[in-house]
Amino acid sequence: MSQNIKDVMNIRDIKITDLSANPAPLGLMGFGMTTVLLNIHNAGFYPMNAMILSMGIFYGGLAQVIAGIEEWKKGNTFGATAFTSFGFFWLSLVGIVLIPKSPDYAGLATESLPFAAYLFMWGVFTLFMFIGTLKGSRALSVVFLTLTILFFLLAAGNYLGSTGILKIAGYEGILTGLSAIYTALGQVLNEAYGKKIVPL
Repeated sequence: MSQNIKDVMNIRDIKITDLSANPAPLGLMGFGMTTVLLNIHNAGFYPMNAMILSMGIFYGGLAQVIAGIEEWKKGNTFGATAFTSFGFFWLSLVGIVLIPKSPDYAGLATESLPFAAYLFMWGVFTLFMFIGTLKGSRALSVVFLTLTILFFLLAAGNYLGSTGILKIAGYEGILTGLSAIYTALGQVLNEAYGKKIVPL
């Protein structure tokens, strides 16, 4: 066997170890913190404000897109699809709020029925992603299950024009965001201590 053939075989058999960090906690924190803050508003504690919109652009939006791209580089189709999609969800939600405030698009405010359809489609997407979590950690399944419920509650509240359902959705959304924060911090702390100190 020639030396060149041996070199080719050796290169083929090399296994590359991925030493990059886990991007999931970043994505989960971006989603979780933004979701909690928005749903405190939905529960009626304060009005829509620049803090929520800024979180939606930068932490809920851009941070999750970055996490999704990092998951794609790791070969994690689920993580790439989830984080990138929900990152762009937040950006699109901010767009729905801000675009009608522009003088050029003042007549394009989203009415309750199309907004309910928007939320319903995100609920369908999240439901199918929830099915994908059933092979993973229970903590992640809780995040996606509660998020599915949240989207359907918000869709129903907007479709029916029910402030009561929207307020319930707000409290349920706070739970959803906190479950994502718990999952993110659990992953960070378990890795930092090199053992399972936070059950997931």
